[in-house]
Amino acid sequence: SQVSVRLPVVAVLGAMARIRRVLKLSTAAWIAVYMLVSSLMLIVNKLVIHNLGAPSIILLCQLATTAFAVKIGSIIGILTLDPPSLHHAATFSIVAFAFLSTIFTNIKTLQYANVETFIIFRACTPLALCVLDYIFLGRHLPGPRSALCLLLLGAGAAGYVVSDKSFEVKGYFWVGCWFMVFLFDMIFLKHAADNIKVKSNWTRVFYSNALPCIPLSILGMGTGETKKMDLNRWNVSLLLLSCAMGLAMSYVSWQARSLISSTAFSIVGNVCKFLTITINCIIWDNHASPQGLACLSVCLVAAFFYKQAPLRDDYAAGGGTGKSKSKTGSETELTREPLHVTPRVHKNAP
Repeated sequence: SQVSVRLPVVAVLGAMARIRRVLKLSTAAWIAVYMLVSSLMLIVNKLVIHNLGAPSIILLCQLATTAFAVKIGSIIGILTLDPPSLHHAATFSIVAFAFLSTIFTNIKTLQYANVETFIIFRACTPLALCVLDYIFLGRHLPGPRSALCLLLLGAGAAGYVVSDKSFEVKGYFWVGCWFMVFLFDMIFLKHAADNIKVKSNWTRVFYSNALPCIPLSILGMGTGETKKMDLNRWNVSLLLLSCAMGLAMSYVSWQARSLISSTAFSIVGNVCKFLTITINCIIWDNHASPQGLACLSVCLVAAFFYKQAPLRDDYAAGGGTGKSKSKTGSETELTREPLHVTPRVHKNAP
């Protein structure tokens, strides 16, 4: 029934609203929550895509459910949502375009390149993002310690894939396209999180999920994926769970993105990937070599000791945006103290 279909999403929405009112989570705590939700989301998505075999339709269901749940939540008073705005719609249309472009180029990369090639390029994104943070978002370049950590992250990832006996680099064109689109996505979404004035984080969640639904609907229908779906009770339950996880993932990712630099956010994503590989080696039979696991350990240690670069003095004083909205909508000064990307007491996953 429609009531049973909405229950998981409504439950997640209500729980998140209550937790948000009660807890004032630190930056490290939000990162830990993001990593946990991201890891669970990966597992659920693997299951639902394996069972249903319709990735475009699954993604459409997740985005549409999140947008619908946020809208209903604002109507019944559970959460705050800004009134409809052409400015918000226009700005978040770029967010939607970047999001879909990243997904498309990611799919094409994995179609023409192997996973090892993708891991190397993904691990190198912080090296480019730290420069783009300096140029566009008013941060200092990394200090010697953080620069060394970034180099170790790239070297560790490269060492991991090179230790694989089946290592081969190929598919440069599409991985290059993905790399450029991913950098734009990270920088623009950080700009949107810092500078687009909204009453709450839910407005970002609503627009970034609602706007991509239109092109995804066309794509899903055009590929004929609906004819391939096996909608038995188990698969429908998995789909509903993935929609609920998608709602949580969208909120915590925007929240974490607004609290740390784009470079730091990319490193957190890399740590999730490395931890997923480690868990994969523990649970399943495709074990990495001792050299590969040693390289992953180097990546995790480097991420632990990385500190995001503080804002430049001229930017923080007003030369740039210099202010960031708090999640209640008020403006607060962005911290100029370096932040640990990974908390010292925490457990992510992708």
